[in-house]
Amino acid sequence: MSSRDSVLLRNGRVLSADGEIVVRDLHLRDGVISEDLESAAVTLDCTDLLVLPGIVDVHGDAFERELMPRPGVGVDFPVAMASVDAQLLANGISTAFHGLTISWEPGLRSLDAGRQFMKRFASSRASFRADHRVQLRWETFAHAAVNDVVGWMAMDPKPAVAFNDHTTSTLNKIASGQHQKLDQWSQRAGMTSQDYIAAVEDVAALAPCTPSKIATIAEVARLNDVVLLSHDDRTLKDREEYRALGADVCEFPLTMEAASSAIEHGEPTVLGAPNVMRGGSHTGALSAEDAIRDGLCTILASDYFYPSLMAAVARLVDRGVTGLEAAWALVSKNPAAAMGLTDRGSISPGKRADLILVDFADHPQVIATIVEGKIALRLSA
Repeated sequence: MSSRDSVLLRNGRVLSADGEIVVRDLHLRDGVISEDLESAAVTLDCTDLLVLPGIVDVHGDAFERELMPRPGVGVDFPVAMASVDAQLLANGISTAFHGLTISWEPGLRSLDAGRQFMKRFASSRASFRADHRVQLRWETFAHAAVNDVVGWMAMDPKPAVAFNDHTTSTLNKIASGQHQKLDQWSQRAGMTSQDYIAAVEDVAALAPCTPSKIATIAEVARLNDVVLLSHDDRTLKDREEYRALGADVCEFPLTMEAASSAIEHGEPTVLGAPNVMRGGSHTGALSAEDAIRDGLCTILASDYFYPSLMAAVARLVDRGVTGLEAAWALVSKNPAAAMGLTDRGSISPGKRADLILVDFADHPQVIATIVEGKIALRLSA
């Protein structure tokens, strides 16, 4: 980037790395935050706007609805992902990990669909304005996908990998007559309800071989410095087993017991921002707001709704659960650290210039999003 491409953010209310909000100018040069006071090619008047580190979303699967807005209705990858890119920037998300489920199911979450996504993603990523990455949500009963997941872990940038076991919980729900989501699951897979039940029962027979598959993924991840997450930990035993495998990020723990264990061991603990935004979990799981108040949540993820991250921060501040600095750390500093992205997440010289300008006067509105020093979205200013 030449000096012509440098940016001066003038008179903004900057959330500094020490947590203070200071009215000051901020210089961006060569894609990073600079102490260089030379003239800039572009100046943005940030008077009365908050200047915040860009949001780092560790888990979002709203992109699925762009690829398939209705069951069986697909959208071309470039069209779908251009829409996703625009949504990310409009919601202040400068770095996004797309939660790509790699399952034994046919349809949207199948191995074939995952292969197609990863191939197209690799060839398209440079065209996105936000920093798009992947969290491989590997269903632990998807044994046929192990070699693919192993191969993807060598990609640049490296994906994160989350251990997911929805098979056991789905089987338990079916066995107990809890069929509320059966139509949704079967439609997503392009199957009848009865065929879906039969498929779950067939896959469940793979249970004896599953621990060895998990161990293989964990070992390759360790050798490749890939971040591992566990998903839906229910018990202390769950958390201990995944901790032993190197899955140090505890994503969406289902109980206080699991979350407490993660926090006691200094492990990043992720809950859903929609949970905060809505005032509780739509599935009856842990209250994220209560968990934050009790010190049992260090990261919020968009989960299924990108606007929830900004809305959750606003709700936490408005309700006095925490101040802005601590609330913003849940969506920027902490997730960046958990995912090994130490070049971003806070505002200080030398850090990557991923920043957003936000008007908090009424409800938070993103006025501009800057990614690696480039103005990716600008409404006004």
